[in-house]
Amino acid sequence: MRAPLRKLVAVAASAVLGVTLVSMAPDSATSATRAKWNTRVFSRVPFPGTPAYVFVHSNGRVYAANYAATGSKSRSRVFEWTAGGTLLRSWTVPGQDLAHSPGVQVANQDARGRLVLLEKSTAGVLTLDTRTGRFQRQATLPDLPLCSTNVRPCSPNATDEKPIPNYATWGADGALYVSDYGQAVIWRIPARGGVPKVWFSSSALDSSLGFGTTGLVYQASTRSFLIAQQTVADLLANPTSGRLYRLGVASTGRPGALRTLWTSKPTDLPDGFGIGRSGRIYIANVGLTNQLVVLSPTGKELERFPKSAGSGRNGSPVPFDGPSNATFLGTRVLVANQSPIAGDRTHHVILDVEVGERGVPNRVPAVSTLR
Repeated sequence: MRAPLRKLVAVAASAVLGVTLVSMAPDSATSATRAKWNTRVFSRVPFPGTPAYVFVHSNGRVYAANYAATGSKSRSRVFEWTAGGTLLRSWTVPGQDLAHSPGVQVANQDARGRLVLLEKSTAGVLTLDTRTGRFQRQATLPDLPLCSTNVRPCSPNATDEKPIPNYATWGADGALYVSDYGQAVIWRIPARGGVPKVWFSSSALDSSLGFGTTGLVYQASTRSFLIAQQTVADLLANPTSGRLYRLGVASTGRPGALRTLWTSKPTDLPDGFGIGRSGRIYIANVGLTNQLVVLSPTGKELERFPKSAGSGRNGSPVPFDGPSNATFLGTRVLVANQSPIAGDRTHHVILDVEVGERGVPNRVPAVSTLR
């Protein structure tokens, strides 16, 4: 989930017991007949469009939701597709604040199979039981004071933003960790539910332009989190360049040292990402470059698709237009297309991109049930 990109245009002119590993096999349209980077339209996303993330569930279904366009007062819906891209059903999200821009991201699942939803207008963390259609509010992220001591440190150029839950991943302890697009912190919600607490805060997660912290994935193999940052507030850095960080976790469960793996090109706005079994990282740039970037496990940039920045021409009927994630399904990645600048509803689709390798399975600890 992210702020409108018009501002940027102006600036730019299982190894662990009790863990479910969600790994989906490809559908009948396998990679056997597809070259690397072959791109197809998986499905169009119904009104008001603007998908922000695509989630592949252990039940074999694919889920995404409306991260409503700026100015839209329509309630968000959660959609369910088959692995082949057939739309099956949808649910309307209750309790959204339509006085603000509503929006939902399907971020994960819990051990009971419920979808974990992040809702923008109320800063809420919800679950949806797709068997019963029941929504349940699990937590609300607090609005933190800017530059508060030991809670929300900031740099001189930081902006005072409201909480915006953005991406969510399960930690080794079964707790849910949530990135905050607005407040330069990572939240922790206990495995079986409870009040969200600030687990990590850093001025490195601040942004002078309002484009904050996005993708968040826990890697059990390295006992660390990968964190995407769209822009930074460092006065010595290019204000439109983003980062990919690695944050280690100590044996006590506390955050360790934060280090930069990769610095993006100006106006990239790195967003959601997927990790291949090779260790390569496939990260989507929702900014003006409209590309997928492939990084080595150590953060070396290996490849960009398309090679030329800006046009988003991927060979499919719909170009990359604000691609905001890369979720593995077999040997492909599913990419949500937001069209955040033009707002072109014909571009509000999920794209299916062949990458030639399988992804690391999503890790869902058995204790991760919230309430």
